[in-house]
Amino acid sequence: MFIAQEIDAETASGGTAPEDVARAQLYRLLAGLLGAAPDTQTLDAVASLRGDHTPLGEALSRLAGEASGVGSDQLATDYQQLFIGLGRGELVPYASYYLTGFLHEKPLARLREDMDRLGVARGEGVVEPEDHVASVLELMAGLIDGSLVPGADDARQLRFYETHIGSWLPYFFRDLAASPSSSFYAAVGAVGVEFMSIEQRAFEMV
Repeated sequence: MFIAQEIDAETASGGTAPEDVARAQLYRLLAGLLGAAPDTQTLDAVASLRGDHTPLGEALSRLAGEASGVGSDQLATDYQQLFIGLGRGELVPYASYYLTGFLHEKPLARLREDMDRLGVARGEGVVEPEDHVASVLELMAGLIDGSLVPGADDARQLRFYETHIGSWLPYFFRDLAASPSSSFYAAVGAVGVEFMSIEQRAFEMV
């Protein structure tokens, strides 16, 4: 995990509304798929997802279909090509890069300041900067279900979303959805696009 968690997510979500539990789960699903190439067990879990006829549900069904038709070895290659590469990958999954064109810039500093205020830290042994896409997604999940900060309210979620998610992740997911290099990760991007659209509309009403 990218973020050190003091509270178990399942325990913390006990007092969380069902729709917020589902939101946190989807943030964690995306974080898990973008933090590292999925193993066989993860692929089996993703392949079991069942969507409905909403745009997000259809995107999840597409992702499940992709997961059932690809192997973990292929996805390890795809992940390397997309996000790491020899000098850099096709996509650079950091807020600093998307917002400034460079790594280790002000978006990372702002995120670290907010993490300090929240009392959370990067996980032990994690070398990636905290503004990696998976880290930011994990943080948002923890704010929603209380596994990082108990009792996080809508206003706190809104501030974090506007500063560290809505500012760049919709564009990252759009670029990932358009990638020709991996149909699986393009499907991950499509889920992200639809989910970010829902989140944006919801936060506009807060």
